[in-house]
Amino acid sequence: MFSLSAHDELYDMLIPTDNFLRQMKELVDFSFVEEELQDNYCLDNGRNAEPPVRMFKYLLLKQIYDLSDADLVERARYDLSFKYFLDLIPEAPVIHSSSLTKFRRLRLKDKDLMDILVEKTVALALEHKVLKSQTIIMDATHTTSRFHAKTAKEYVQEKSKVLRKAVYQYQASLQEKFPPKPTTKSLEDEITYTNALLRVIEKEEHLQHLPAIKEKINMVKEVVEDVQEEVTYGGDPDARKGYKSADYSFLGYKTHLAMAMERIITAAEVTSGEKNDTKYLKKLVQTSKKNGVTVKTVIGDTAYSSKDNLQYTKEEGIQLISRLHPVITNGKRTKEEEFAFNKDADMFVCPAGHLATTKYLKKRTGSSQNTQLKYYFDVEKCKVCPLREGCYKEGAKTRTYSVTIKSNEHLEQEAFQETEEFKRMAKERYKIEAKNSELKHRHGYERANSSGLFGMKIQGAATIFVTNMKRIIKLINEK
Repeated sequence: MFSLSAHDELYDMLIPTDNFLRQMKELVDFSFVEEELQDNYCLDNGRNAEPPVRMFKYLLLKQIYDLSDADLVERARYDLSFKYFLDLIPEAPVIHSSSLTKFRRLRLKDKDLMDILVEKTVALALEHKVLKSQTIIMDATHTTSRFHAKTAKEYVQEKSKVLRKAVYQYQASLQEKFPPKPTTKSLEDEITYTNALLRVIEKEEHLQHLPAIKEKINMVKEVVEDVQEEVTYGGDPDARKGYKSADYSFLGYKTHLAMAMERIITAAEVTSGEKNDTKYLKKLVQTSKKNGVTVKTVIGDTAYSSKDNLQYTKEEGIQLISRLHPVITNGKRTKEEEFAFNKDADMFVCPAGHLATTKYLKKRTGSSQNTQLKYYFDVEKCKVCPLREGCYKEGAKTRTYSVTIKSNEHLEQEAFQETEEFKRMAKERYKIEAKNSELKHRHGYERANSSGLFGMKIQGAATIFVTNMKRIIKLINEK
């Protein structure tokens, strides 16, 4: 609780009761932060550190308003809603922006902040009876690396260029005072140039106080600091290439999400970008259950309809609303590539009319893949067949045609996905697409704000905590 001040009454006068920060402060007991982080603080050495609860609240404000560290601290100096949320009296000083970097790197290490914060918000939603559904929707959203597909030098170079352009709009003549651009490919030279550029601009007081210039100065400083923190930097060390479609790739991270029908996230897992969505269904279900959610139905796209997931959900008594991949239901072949099945001979016939001579059952032991039936054709006939082009490979010793036998799980799911119940429930999947859009466009989750998986996990945990709190407060107010 903040200390008494002659100016405390300003909070009641100027911050309305429906202000989001006021509502969140009054709803959440943030003492859990101190309990979780106490192992990373030394209680009997050195001067007293800034309270961990307050530092955590700074972190939340950064995500809510998508600010750089420097801009966040600057706003906290004069924004009374910030000071109220931070438990500061109106005239109290604020931290130095460098304290946030230290807090993230030193106080949050070895902590699974995502699980802690999601569990807290879910417990709050259950307590206030705004989370009642027994259905969760799953999806994965991608976040591009802060350095995207660029090297560190290219990224610093890009940000300093943006700063120069902003300066030119107000004082083009300052270009004559700028240091010469580096001619080498050295990151150190680029950082030296950027720091020199900053010194020139900061000497012009009328410029550095302009919001358009100040924000870009702060962003450049934060980028340089982040790059210098990475001693063995070579881009973003943990970012990996992932795919949103066959012709669209990204370099960065994925956040695998489970969300209740009330649009409250019940579980989340941050990974590098190449990870497959399929493998996270079980963990997201288990985490949701651990957080107190009853799970009877899971809704997801085709990525979640693997044989392993079908088996797991069946064992758990969970209804899986996820269409089978078209390869499972229709196979990979085009109509022109298909051979005809002769039910009387129990063999396949090729387009030239030749019947398979034998067949072999290929069981894939130790694999989740289905069993195959492989049919063999007389290769001597294939060699002289008029339709051999594109069908028979010259010099091949065999010609086979394989058919995958659908498992019982696939057959059951294929029938289930044609029911009205399945089609009705599948229409609810749009809700998680809207949540992904909210994370990206309202809270800056489209791009990582630091490098490395550790930084991405902190960003993800804080962002999801904020979005969950916004949703919970909205549902409580609607009751």
